[in-house]
Amino acid sequence: MPHNLIMEDRKRLLVSGVQDVDCFDEQTVILYTSMGRLVIQGRGLHVNALNVDTGEFSMEGDFTALTYAEEEKGRFGFLSRLFR
Repeated sequence: MPHNLIMEDRKRLLVSGVQDVDCFDEQTVILYTSMGRLVIQGRGLHVNALNVDTGEFSMEGDFTALTYAEEEKGRFGFLSRLFR
């Protein structure tokens, strides 16, 4: 599924290619997209719509950062080695 970001005046954000929403509050939203995990930070964040069938997501607020995070491979590595 194609992934696009459209930001209007750092107040409105439209995202396509969204597969899942991990968590959200007024300061942070974490999305899983077809291009990896996307962390959105700001103030007064408000989710307007999410359509899981089409992968369309829209929100409003004062955005301060959009960050793509690499998938954490072996993030349970220490615990899995400890309990072998």
